[in-house]
Amino acid sequence: MSAMTPPPAPIVLEKKTVAAMVAIYCHDHHDQRNGLCAECQALLSYSHGRLDRCPYGGEKPVCRECPIHCYRPTERAAMRGVMRHAGPKMLLRHPWLALLHLWKERVRRRPQRKSPTRPRSDAAERIEASR
Repeated sequence: MSAMTPPPAPIVLEKKTVAAMVAIYCHDHHDQRNGLCAECQALLSYSHGRLDRCPYGGEKPVCRECPIHCYRPTERAAMRGVMRHAGPKMLLRHPWLALLHLWKERVRRRPQRKSPTRPRSDAAERIEASR
């Protein structure tokens, strides 16, 4: 996706949901009243960068159902902690974002993994020919 092309609406919604969850987590754990601490801001920036590069675009499933795990292990563990803490609180603080996320989690099917097309090897062709 180029810098001039706006992201698809589901990606924008996902960014809002992640930002709300990180804000709740940072407020509760890092005692931040206004804005985010440096650690949470870095996690949010990383998350938004990953969403911008999502190969599924508008058809993106929730991260738990996605066949591609695009987060590095440390960021994935940090985001899992954020979601575990902020997820239940989202229904009270951001009910529409929470309900849309739950709906998306229940309705969207797990997409097929996009694999690059590779030319077949000579060995694969010989095996198929011998059948």
